[in-house]
Amino acid sequence: MSLVNTQIKPFKAQALRDGKFIEVTEATLKGKWAVMVFYPADFTFVCPTELEDLADNYAEFQKLGVEVYSVSTDTHFSHKAWHDTSDAIKKIKYTMIGDPTWELSQNFEVLRAGQGLADRGTFIIDPNGVIQGVEVTAEGIGRDAKELLRKVKAAQYVASHPGEVCPAKWKEGEKTLAPSLDLVGKI
Repeated sequence: MSLVNTQIKPFKAQALRDGKFIEVTEATLKGKWAVMVFYPADFTFVCPTELEDLADNYAEFQKLGVEVYSVSTDTHFSHKAWHDTSDAIKKIKYTMIGDPTWELSQNFEVLRAGQGLADRGTFIIDPNGVIQGVEVTAEGIGRDAKELLRKVKAAQYVASHPGEVCPAKWKEGEKTLAPSLDLVGKI
């Protein structure tokens, strides 16, 4: 069963933000758009490239009113140590959530059975706490923050323009579609 159009489940986790430890819950995510980016582990290989890419594009997410949360099954203490020692991770201004209890990874159905690690999962969540987009890739396949930005813009557009949808490769400002019987067989 897909998590798309489902409400995020309750959770409580410790996180690192701005050099401080904070608590994050499902209520923290509500009221604005959010992106949850799960990754396998701190101090690894593909993960820092993805998190650095998100850090490099974080200002663009914020302009859209989107908060970014990275999540791994490491502790918030591990996130702090990684943040203090890696040039790529030092760039991060968004919240890094620790999930050593696996609660979030299980809630979002990305926990690898028998490994205690999360798959590479990306979730776009609307201000009501409803999941609008899901992408899960194999461990060796890194994600692209610019493509995620495009998907967030499309989700926001569709949410604010009932009756319209965004076609493949849609970019902000481009033509959308209004599904109707008149379009059947004409695209």
